[in-house]
Amino acid sequence: MAGKFATSWSLVKASAVVLKNDRELLLFPLFSTLSTLLVVVSFVGPLWATGALAHLHDAAARSDGGAFGVGGYALLFLFYLCQYTVIFFFNTALVSVAMARLQGDAASLGDGLRLAWSRLPAIIGYALIAATVGMLLRALEQRAGLVGRWIIGLLGVAWTVATFLVVPVLAATDLGPAAAVKESARLLRRSWGENLIGNAGIGIVFSVVMIAVALLAGVMFVAAGAHSFAVDALVAGVFVLLFIVLALVQSTLQGIYSAALYRYATTGEAGSGFESTALQQAFRIKA
Repeated sequence: MAGKFATSWSLVKASAVVLKNDRELLLFPLFSTLSTLLVVVSFVGPLWATGALAHLHDAAARSDGGAFGVGGYALLFLFYLCQYTVIFFFNTALVSVAMARLQGDAASLGDGLRLAWSRLPAIIGYALIAATVGMLLRALEQRAGLVGRWIIGLLGVAWTVATFLVVPVLAATDLGPAAAVKESARLLRRSWGENLIGNAGIGIVFSVVMIAVALLAGVMFVAAGAHSFAVDALVAGVFVLLFIVLALVQSTLQGIYSAALYRYATTGEAGSGFESTALQQAFRIKA
């Protein structure tokens, strides 16, 4: 276990080297976050204004889920589709620029956005597939018992792992969405087997950091308890901003990491800032 954490930490540091040399990459997850918030507002706003949101919430909370209705599921599917399209679009832009950096080429923010725009039909197609899978898993989960929900959760994890390289495939090739999913699964079986720990390692590292920040925030609030509301608001604002920055850094590092993994899986080379031995330890080839 200690070796796994050490490998994950080395990958975080290697990813950070790429990010340090191109901090502009942080803008991609920032744009993605702002865009997804706009999507949420565009859906929730009209529903809240008309009172339909409360009805949908009550229907979704029922044990059988049947009262949610065809209209509710259609609306939820459309929401998933829009959200996934926005997320995959900016992830594709991020990964394309990261790939160029790993190859030693120059690439700008505009280059990444233009490439993602050129891949928009495939991105929408993949968003359609992901939304369909998400809806199916949600529908099954609402009708399953405790054990069934656990199994469905595992299926969700398996889907996430199998499609981990779809965005790099879309960024690097002209494959369609279905072919990109198949290629991602093929690369997973060939290069990593079942020991996918590196990406989870990045998540663990940032989870630990965020927990530490949350504890520090609690201590600061206790220390500032006898002060004015302005002091409390300032402390809260600083820590909220810190959490946002950490989330952006984590998302960017994961994008760089996926780009490096795709390069390693297809060429055997890790790229600038990565050591092949570290990747081999994190993703052991299945016998």
